[in-house]
Amino acid sequence: METLIQKAEVLIEALPYIRDFEGKTVVIKYGGSAMEDPEIRKSTAEDVVLMKYVGMNPIVVHGGGPAISRTLKRLGIESKFHNGLRITDAETVQVVEMVLAGSINKDLVNLLNTAGGMAVGLSGKDGNLLHAKRIETEDGADLGFVGEIVSVHSNLLNVLTRSGMIPVVAPTATDRDGNTWNVNADTAAGEIAAALQAEKLVFLTDTPGLLRDRDDPSTLIHQLTYREMPKLTRDGVISGGMIPKVEACIKALDYGVKKTHIVDGRVPHALLLEIFTNKGLGTLVSH
Repeated sequence: METLIQKAEVLIEALPYIRDFEGKTVVIKYGGSAMEDPEIRKSTAEDVVLMKYVGMNPIVVHGGGPAISRTLKRLGIESKFHNGLRITDAETVQVVEMVLAGSINKDLVNLLNTAGGMAVGLSGKDGNLLHAKRIETEDGADLGFVGEIVSVHSNLLNVLTRSGMIPVVAPTATDRDGNTWNVNADTAAGEIAAALQAEKLVFLTDTPGLLRDRDDPSTLIHQLTYREMPKLTRDGVISGGMIPKVEACIKALDYGVKKTHIVDGRVPHALLLEIFTNKGLGTLVSH
């Protein structure tokens, strides 16, 4: 009986969040270890489908760097990076599109559908969803077909969510000339959240959240405002792969997104714990 009462208490705790988020859009950046572990993949898919069933509109934007690197290695193509961005020549961009918009995207769609949802896979080319241009680096390095997003045509996403679908977006983009651009998935998620003025933007990562000491989980920063971020960057707290996530948080908040979250995607049901409980799980970034 005690166990049943505890389950009821969990549902009651979630009730105000379910009520407040009904009909609201949540953009989820899905990547890292959450995409590699079969059990975590299953629980993440269940979380997303549950969000849809209780009236929210989840949109998944996924990465796939490790899978791209493995495929390139099998094909005898060396992976090269510059400041954390994959140098993407004409040969590499074909592999990137094949892996992201092909195998990974459809695998995630299948996972969500198996969990009881109605997911549909997209790339940035579908419906002209994402338009990009060549990214300009501060040092003038040529990264090839690595793009920065210049526009998001979000009508397609709105149509799909209103129809009960869960969009799953691969972060490849196009331009007026039909070129294919490889876009950082964190950046794509932030741009999509901003264009939709989503209620929330959630990053599922390989760390407990934003840590003051990256080697000490007890230094987790539970909550901060985006005005605190420049100092944390100068102090080296925000570095490496956390930089595009933080930049995406700032962009999203500037364009009307209410809250952004950086969450440990390796924890089972991390999404539900962050969104539907009082304490949350990772780092909450707000105005």
